[in-house]
Amino acid sequence: MEQKNSEKMKYISLVTLTVQNAALGLSMRYARTRVGDMFLSSTAVLMSELVKLISCLWLVYHEEGNSISKLKEAVHTQIIKQPLDTLKVCVPSMVYVVQNNLLYVAASHLDAATYQVTYQLKILTTALFTVAILKRQLIATQWTALVVLLVGVAMVQLAQTEPEKTDKTASSGPEQHRWVGFGAALAACVLSGFAGMYFEKILKGSNVSVWMRNIQLRIWLKFTD
Repeated sequence: MEQKNSEKMKYISLVTLTVQNAALGLSMRYARTRVGDMFLSSTAVLMSELVKLISCLWLVYHEEGNSISKLKEAVHTQIIKQPLDTLKVCVPSMVYVVQNNLLYVAASHLDAATYQVTYQLKILTTALFTVAILKRQLIATQWTALVVLLVGVAMVQLAQTEPEKTDKTASSGPEQHRWVGFGAALAACVLSGFAGMYFEKILKGSNVSVWMRNIQLRIWLKFTD
């Protein structure tokens, strides 16, 4: 029964992440190409990190038995009283700030479908950093899948390659340049892979919970944004 519930949760998580990623790409693309005054991407990044910080605080609060006093004690003990440990998280934090802003640049210059496909290269960069940072070994099937992914992204880009031009009309919003968007998405993929594996190495090297680490990460993100 327990195994059945575990399998069910895997599929639920997969569907949830798929819907979430698709909705994120579409909403970012719409927000960055609509007609009218444009918001600062840094403001959007800051607000999203604020929501994540509140969510992580709530989860730690739940872990600590729904006690505000225990939540304060946990934050004080694992963040304030351990500044050097908290300082480790500033590296992925600064990387994520740059990455998140690059994603808005990519969304401003790529159509939603191309943006989604191109950003899947983060799977490749994550795998490479897994080998480089965590010293894991990938089997032949995994390397083959990564090569197929790379070829697929290249085909999508080549299929839509046209003479460089600005896609701007009276009703289409800001200027758009495909290669600017592709470069931003590619850079974001590299940063995402590095930051993700660096953060995982920090998690595996201590007994601090993943939610507390995320609180540390969110705090640094708010300071560096």
